[in-house]
Amino acid sequence: MRELIIGKNDAGQRLDKFITKTLDLPMSLLYKSIRMKKIKVNRKRAENSQILSVGDTVQCFLSEEFFEKKVTKHSFESITPHLDIVYEDENIMLLNKRPGVSVHEDEKGSTNTLITHIQAYLYAKGEYNPDDEQSFAPALCNRIDRNTGGIVIAAKNAEALRVMNEKIKYREIDKFYLAAVHGVPKPESATIKGYLLKEEKNNQVRVFDKNPPRGAKEIITKYKVIAKNKDTSLIEVELLTGRTHQIRAHMAHIGHPLVGDGKYGVNRSDRQKGYKYQALYSYRLRFSFNKETETALDYLDGKEFKIPKKDIYFTAEFF
Repeated sequence: MRELIIGKNDAGQRLDKFITKTLDLPMSLLYKSIRMKKIKVNRKRAENSQILSVGDTVQCFLSEEFFEKKVTKHSFESITPHLDIVYEDENIMLLNKRPGVSVHEDEKGSTNTLITHIQAYLYAKGEYNPDDEQSFAPALCNRIDRNTGGIVIAAKNAEALRVMNEKIKYREIDKFYLAAVHGVPKPESATIKGYLLKEEKNNQVRVFDKNPPRGAKEIITKYKVIAKNKDTSLIEVELLTGRTHQIRAHMAHIGHPLVGDGKYGVNRSDRQKGYKYQALYSYRLRFSFNKETETALDYLDGKEFKIPKKDIYFTAEFF
């Protein structure tokens, strides 16, 4: 029998999820073991969905082979971390992700990603050691497309990850983007609505004004022109819904595709001008928490963080 003690970064999750992350146990055997009382919590019969708390003990009456930790070289160990840190405290980090950087490992297996640089950075600081953890690793709370830049939130501990994911789910974080678009939208400030349908086979979306097909989801995009020149406009966009490729597809749908966006516009001339990526940057976010319940991150409420416009590669021509 082995006994696992639930620590700070293990608490708040279901028993079955914890065991899955901690032991190399087939799913069928996991559920059978819980049902047959070979896995207990605090020496009592447990349920798959039981939520674990700090100090709980999990008794596992299982073969020793399931407890053998594989000796593996962690992907971040070979990386010298390079991060543009916008903000950091004991719970979270805000990073300025550059266009072209992947947030997670891709299908090619590249480990030169934002999350591996974060883990390497925290490991070097002594704030994270995977050998000391049973089920947690520092993780990203939001994602940005590889070819889009902007602020990404990372959680240093499990409680911060849980709270931040909840805040994002209930739209308690206001996100603002800068984008360069072809032409000048009319009116220059508006809140536009539509319906977005994902097309998985070609990794694109389609936007409909009305009579959406089955499976389409409502989108609401708020924009305003903040600068313009002869051929293009710099707009600030606030996402009131957060759908795949929403800004790119919605702006293209109203006749103003993003500069450099070959998926939803024609960017042959943009490439000739040096645009490698769509001109889109998540440059500002504001924490606007609902204070009905207290959380470990309430000190962030009302705080706003931004990347200066001058530091965004496509804004120079407007100022």
